[in-house]
Amino acid sequence: MAEEAKWYVVHTYSGYENKVASNLKTTVENRQMEDLIQEIRVPTEMVTEITDDGRRKEVERKVFPGYVIVKMVMTDESWYAVRNIRGCTGFVGPSSKPVPLTDQEVANLGIEKHQIEVSYKVGDTVSITEGPLEGFIGVVEDLEPEKNMVRVTVSMFGRDTPVELELDQAELM
Repeated sequence: MAEEAKWYVVHTYSGYENKVASNLKTTVENRQMEDLIQEIRVPTEMVTEITDDGRRKEVERKVFPGYVIVKMVMTDESWYAVRNIRGCTGFVGPSSKPVPLTDQEVANLGIEKHQIEVSYKVGDTVSITEGPLEGFIGVVEDLEPEKNMVRVTVSMFGRDTPVELELDQAELM
């Protein structure tokens, strides 16, 4: 396929997000359009609610109520398949003309996770490769790959100072 799939936002009736997503998945399978419509997502997050009697309860909430995010190659056929799902009101864009999300928007929304593999672990000595502390040497105190963060303790002015960096800003010595 010459054209690359991009992420688009589809507007739905409020409360119909999961129904639209499941109907679209069924349509894609039935019409064998997996090469055109690759992923369908309803972004959700877990939230802790405190009930009237003081108990905590974990609840899954939609991040963008009324919207479904679809990774697809835009053709007349794929546009028609998405647009004619019951509960779908159209694509987000001027006069319902689909506008793909930019790479920055996709990254900000956290739709696609890019896993970074690092060669260091907690306790290793690393060199900082970017930023204002470039060239400093420190010890890895904490690694959080899911947040793309590493905490390194660096000696500055005779004191140990913890610094948070992105995973690719430090490398094993």
